[in-house]
Amino acid sequence: MGKTLFEKIWDAHVVEELPDGTSLIYIDRHLVHEVTSPQAFEGLRLKGKTVRQPKLTFSTMDHNVPTDESRLTISDPVSRAQVEALEKNCSDYGITLYGIGDPHQGIVHMIGPEMGITVPGLTLVCGDSHTSTHGAFGSLAFGIGTSEVEHVLSTQTLRQKKPKTFKVEFTGSLPSHVYSKDMILKLIAEIGTAGGTGTVFEFCGEAVEALSMEARMTMCNMSIEGGARAGLIAPDETTYAYLREKERPYAPQGEELERAIAEWKKLPSDPDAEFDRTMTINVSSLSPQVSWGTSPGMTISVDQAVPQLDGVPGYSEEDVSKALEYMGLEPGQRLEDAHLDTVFIGSCTNARIEDLRIAAEILRGQKKADHIRLLVVPGSQQVRLQAEAEGLDKIFTAAGAEWRWAGCSMCLAMNPDKLEPKERCASTSNRNFEGRQGAGGRTHLMSPAMAATAAVAGKIVDIRTWKGGAK
Repeated sequence: MGKTLFEKIWDAHVVEELPDGTSLIYIDRHLVHEVTSPQAFEGLRLKGKTVRQPKLTFSTMDHNVPTDESRLTISDPVSRAQVEALEKNCSDYGITLYGIGDPHQGIVHMIGPEMGITVPGLTLVCGDSHTSTHGAFGSLAFGIGTSEVEHVLSTQTLRQKKPKTFKVEFTGSLPSHVYSKDMILKLIAEIGTAGGTGTVFEFCGEAVEALSMEARMTMCNMSIEGGARAGLIAPDETTYAYLREKERPYAPQGEELERAIAEWKKLPSDPDAEFDRTMTINVSSLSPQVSWGTSPGMTISVDQAVPQLDGVPGYSEEDVSKALEYMGLEPGQRLEDAHLDTVFIGSCTNARIEDLRIAAEILRGQKKADHIRLLVVPGSQQVRLQAEAEGLDKIFTAAGAEWRWAGCSMCLAMNPDKLEPKERCASTSNRNFEGRQGAGGRTHLMSPAMAATAAVAGKIVDIRTWKGGAK
């Protein structure tokens, strides 16, 4: 019997099968940021340990850093302490750091692919749940806890229980104004936020094969929102073209790259491979998706009304009622009738150059609604520089947006970019939990195209039929 993509990577990295049924696996790359690493490094010091493979660990600052001009002088004492701790830890242990002011600084899941740290067939971990992003390259990538960060730093290995496999095939072709963000939100709405628990998704099918690398990263990024340990997409010519596109310092180059590609072509799941679970979604009639509640699983098509209390599979009436109360919505209400305050285009889900190009095309020659605050935050300094070289920043600022420096920004309330209580936000990020973007803040997840359109319309609208016109 053949093997799945996941099984090929897993089996190649098992160091030892342990008596308790778990496996000790080798970790090829370790990414570190300022929030989940201080305790791990302190643990090393207290135990007198060193970093086993410092050249396989890469770090940056993203969660806490301000994205405005105050980024160089962080006022929050906790954030400043974490940033300073990362600087010291990387210096003490010889770890590569892309710090504030470095041209390669950015969200950890953005700079990995940009720098060629992420390539097919690897195991990659980080103290951050959205490490699943890197699975778009056919690498087994997942988030770990702080104690596990310490373990990887000191041993370059990790003890894990082998997950099950979950094949999700997307068939058909995406309609206009519908994107990979809509595909993954649709999946999560179908299976719920626990639907993939204990599994690794493998996304496949003609609709996935047609996606760019940026769009694939968006899908894999939100695998964790579907409860999965990780998400995978088999490497193909799109993957190889991305790696050939320009020099990526940590990726193979020239003939070495071509030899690596020959090996990577062996990674896709064999035709006779068996999965523990399979599912098919046809995207040909898929509509833009928008979350209405306090979980990514609480998502509907933009042309649907907010569901009734008993109309959300997997959630009790109490769950739905509580979510609607928090969000300030009523059953049967249209989302376009809810007052909107803020639009956030950014995060490790949708702050790549492709996302900014999509948003800029909608905002070109337009103005945001007067009552809307519009933040556009590139996910990395490299994306920021490329956007400015293409003149996208001029389009954003002409539309009335705030053009920011790289960072996690309003994805989560760990930096100055926060929502006020009851402030409603159209967001391209990945989570809409209570307080995720600020205490009492109300988050609606959607694609960059939908968010940019909402900024101009001043409310959530269907980009396909909005009277202002979708470009």
